[in-house]
Amino acid sequence: MATYPEYMVAPIRQDLVEAGFEQLMTPEEVDNALTQQSGTVLIAVNSVCGCAAGKARPALKLALASSDKKPAKLVTVFAGMETEAVAKAREHMLPYPPSSPSIALFKDGELVHMIERYHIEGNDMMRIANNLQGAFEEYC
Repeated sequence: MATYPEYMVAPIRQDLVEAGFEQLMTPEEVDNALTQQSGTVLIAVNSVCGCAAGKARPALKLALASSDKKPAKLVTVFAGMETEAVAKAREHMLPYPPSSPSIALFKDGELVHMIERYHIEGNDMMRIANNLQGAFEEYC
């Protein structure tokens, strides 16, 4: 069951969709995206909170726009909305605890880089973007 009305989250979803992210709505879609046998997948756990709006989403868009190396696939789930899809994404992010917003990079189906909420709240947008760019350079 959704925590927020869809009209409220629609523009927030659209922010990442316009940046090239695919919105995953079911656990099956999450499994299919994150268990690819080859290549890189970046997943963003989107949220209505201020640190998602002011730091996470802008940092994602900046890192992607200014990096030569990028993940092959960009996907997102929305915390508080499609709870089963979010739960499945968080299973793939173990041993990290549930966190929203958060950003994870997978390579060949394995989690290789994780940015948790406390990394987002405690840093400015540029530092988060630089962190992502470093991960893209190393793994993509």
